[in-house]
Amino acid sequence: YPKEVWSPAGGWYAQPGNWRANTAAIGAVILGISVFTWSLSAEREYRDKMPEPGRFFPSR
Repeated sequence: YPKEVWSPAGGWYAQPGNWRANTAAIGAVILGISVFTWSLSAEREYRDKMPEPGRFFPSR
């Protein structure tokens, strides 16, 4: 096997020691973007007729 291989995915058998921290960081970023997108969508939502007060709808 070659000693050094560069690739965007990390090369041969890439398992960095801080993979848990990296995974937590990217998870937090994805969660933040999702929450921002969800709230922006809920703010801009327009309905001609809103559902009844006790009824569930996703952006409530």
